[in-house]
Amino acid sequence: MTRAPAIQYFVETQNGEWTVRRDGKRYGPYRDRSVALRQAVDAAHTSGRNDRPAQVLVQGEDGTFMAEWTYGDHSYPPPD
Repeated sequence: MTRAPAIQYFVETQNGEWTVRRDGKRYGPYRDRSVALRQAVDAAHTSGRNDRPAQVLVQGEDGTFMAEWTYGDHSYPPPD
């Protein structure tokens, strides 16, 4: 059974703006999904390098979140 990383960054759209949420705090807004995603991956990568594994989840059109990037499983920087 795989455990979810201790730190999760949620890339989501709220009121038409893209934000990143972690531990109940929101960061942004960002001009679009790709910019918000890159900010979240950069933060998750820094966290992972500091021995705090992290994961980025992105909100889909149906409102559910899917894992998009996980420290140690995906390349950094991610391809554009």
